[in-house]
Amino acid sequence: MPEGAEALCPALRLIGRASLPLGRLYEGHVNALRLVLRHGGPAQAEAAARDARQGLLFAVWNTDAAGDPPLGFTGGVLQGGKVLCSGAGWVARALVTSRATPEAPPQMLLVPLRPGEGADLSPWTAQGMRASATGRMTLTGLPAAPLGQPGDYLRQPDFSAGAWRFAAVQCGGVEAVLGVLRAHLARSGRGGDPHQAARLGQAAIAAETARLWVESAAARAEAATPPAETAAYVNLARLAVERAALDVLELAQRSVGLAAFLRPDPLERVARDLATYLRQPAPDRALGEAAATVLGAAAEPGDLWC
Repeated sequence: MPEGAEALCPALRLIGRASLPLGRLYEGHVNALRLVLRHGGPAQAEAAARDARQGLLFAVWNTDAAGDPPLGFTGGVLQGGKVLCSGAGWVARALVTSRATPEAPPQMLLVPLRPGEGADLSPWTAQGMRASATGRMTLTGLPAAPLGQPGDYLRQPDFSAGAWRFAAVQCGGVEAVLGVLRAHLARSGRGGDPHQAARLGQAAIAAETARLWVESAAARAEAATPPAETAAYVNLARLAVERAALDVLELAQRSVGLAAFLRPDPLERVARDLATYLRQPAPDRALGEAAATVLGAAAEPGDLWC
């Protein structure tokens, strides 16, 4: 619902501004709960709401390791595992996907977990987002319950339109970089330099551009708008946020100089976290699909999203 986006969008931004790894975990938690409430039965929805109220962390884990068979599910028990699992070892309720065959549509499964169960964080050697507890999860032998029907996980517009939520967290990271840059210029007394002032102004423009895109995408994604238009708009929004983030990172690092790459400068940490978190799946495909919608639209360019 649009009114839900009004509260969730600033919450995601503020959490991302404070900590991008925490924002990643919270965004995954929200995504999992949304999928359970939308596709689960009444008992599953009630149990998920109760677990969330009790403080249990949810997550969505969809990625199979390259070269490994897809996660199997036979007789109510899992065989295999997942990779790039944020919150590994901390998540209490994981929503994972399994395929009966490599070509079959994915079936969502809800898996209860105990602390530390099946988690291996050693493969996570990324430059940033180290605190997201991302790793490999071994799930063999664990029970799981089917959620919804095969293919529901990829149902549009939710599958693409849900990208507004990670874009909102990224937007918070952009705002964090802007805040660090402003504090640096005030502390160093260099804010009056015209070149530094210009970079700060450009960064402020980019951050506000990201916020406006995210808020508009959130409202559209949670409203009853045509699926193709919704997915296209959110795809454009996620890429607009990425562009804004890359611009603000360059401006801030140029202003701060070498110190921006040295610990414990605050810009060093938030910059590597943001640069890592920006690497979301299939940006070129998202842009191409959005461009195809624009190309085929009958409306005038200025009226595409009215």
